[in-house]
Amino acid sequence: MGIFKKTNANIPEFWKAYEKSFDAKPIADISKTEFVVLDTETTGFDYERDRILSIGAILLKNNCIAINKSLEIFLQQKHYNSETVKIHGILKKGKIKKVSEIDALRQFLEYLENRVIVAHHAHFDMTMLNKALKRNGLPRLKNEVLDTVNLYKKTLIRSNLLEKKENYSLDELADKFSISKKDRHTAMGDAYITAIAFLKIIRKLNDKNQITLKNLLAVGY
Repeated sequence: MGIFKKTNANIPEFWKAYEKSFDAKPIADISKTEFVVLDTETTGFDYERDRILSIGAILLKNNCIAINKSLEIFLQQKHYNSETVKIHGILKKGKIKKVSEIDALRQFLEYLENRVIVAHHAHFDMTMLNKALKRNGLPRLKNEVLDTVNLYKKTLIRSNLLEKKENYSLDELADKFSISKKDRHTAMGDAYITAIAFLKIIRKLNDKNQITLKNLLAVGY
């Protein structure tokens, strides 16, 4: 049972403010739509047992990355996996300031509002975030979601000589678009790579047809 029961009296004000942000619908013109590109670093890949260690989020506005409006949060967690520490480098007793899970969710939702989410392998990040919300007695995220894996596949030329793969890693997209992988496997670093890849994908798709937000959302995640 989370710390909040799902009654209006007990739902925290930050969730009410988040829900109210959806009174304003996202703009259909993607050049004016605001996106939040996000990534999570976790203790592992088990949706029930593992936990989020950090959230990195970047705002895209007017087809530009608003670096000065990025968000990076590190979470306090009891569960740690020594194997995944080798990848993300987040130590249980490191010097990085960490906040409680509920405070991290508050900060994230205040930042996110009704903006469209972009992520690479979005299903994983969305599931981990929704599991964290559920643990704290809160509903699921309401935002529309785009996955750079599926969008990237839409840029590939149909050819008998080219076999589309089911999955493309973030490393593959970084290599394809000549994006630096200096901060790979940090939430903020991966969010930044994803943001650049997303902008490049959008440009390629726009070269083919004038795309709308509705077109992008139809690709699914």
